[in-house]
Formats: sequence, structure tokens, C-alpha cells
Amino acid sequence: MVDPVSRRAARLAALIALPVALVAGFVTFRVLAPGGSASGDGAAPGGGATTAVDVAAPSLAPRTATVCRALLAKLPATLGDLTRRPVTAGAEQNAAYGDPPVTVACGSTGPAPPPDPQLFAINGICWYAEDGKDARTWVLQGREVPLVVRVPTAYTGQNLVDLSTPIRDAVAEVAQVCRG
Repeated sequence: MVDPVSRRAARLAALIALPVALVAGFVTFRVLAPGGSASGDGAAPGGGATTAVDVAAPSLAPRTATVCRALLAKLPATLGDLTRRPVTAGAEQNAAYGDPPVTVACGSTGPAPPPDPQLFAINGICWYAEDGKDARTWVLQGREVPLVVRVPTAYTGQNLVDLSTPIRDAVAEVAQVCRG
């Protein structure tokens, strides 16, 4: 037989444990759910921000502008799980994805590779990468028109795979830079 003191202690423990377990489960769900964050604000990397991303839009030569328009028309609606966002300038030459935004700038030159750089062939597209404080800048190599993709440190560069087919289809290769 269970004495009344033990029974009362068990009821009290259950009354305390049940709400604590529910709160812990809710917090865990909010943190681990896609688009969730510890603060509950939905601002996890890659989140669904829809505000326009501030980008520069330098003037382009006619041929470069034509190639950039063709490329931007072929870009996917998503890069991995990052949704495309509007840009503040040059929608015919710039694109952005996710939050914080991955930016794609066609016709813009990025950092020049040093002599004998390490290059990366990603799905047949050659890139030079340079690390910065907040992002890695990927610069297209060996193609008719320059292209710079800025990837915040919150992401890996694996989303560049989704750019391979549009680049191959729209931007002619002028020199085979990557080997292999």
C-alpha cells in the first residue's frame, strides 16, 4: 500500500512535470522546426524574407547586358532551400536568395585571383573563391561575362550547384581554366 504522503508527492510531481514537459517540447519544436529560431522570430538562415535586397547595378556593355538578361531569365526560383528575393536595382543583372541573402551579380567583377590560384570546378563551372569576414565571394572563371556570387558564412557554397546549368546555358566558355 502507498501511504498518503507518497501519493500526494507523486501528484505534485506530476502537476509540475506535465507543464514543464509541454513548455520544453514547444521550445524544442520552435528551435528545430524549419524556419524556426531560438528567439522564435522565424529568422533562421535561409528564412523566407521577401524584402528587396540592396545591390549595385553598374552600367553594362550591350553584349554583357544581353548575356546577363539571358542568365537571369534561366536562374532557378530557389538555390537549395533558399527562396529568390527581389533586388533594389538591376533585376536584369542581379539576383538574391535567402536571408541573409546570397547575391548573384552578373557583369560585375570580383576579386582577381592571385597567380596560381586554387580554383574549384563545380558541375563543370570554374570558380575562384575568396573568404571575407562575413561571406565567401565566388568569382566565375573562363566565361564570356563576369559573375560574382556572394555567399554569407551562414551557408556553404553547395548552392552554387544550382547555378551550373543556367551558367552553362547562358554564358559561353571562352577559356578552360579549371583542369579535370
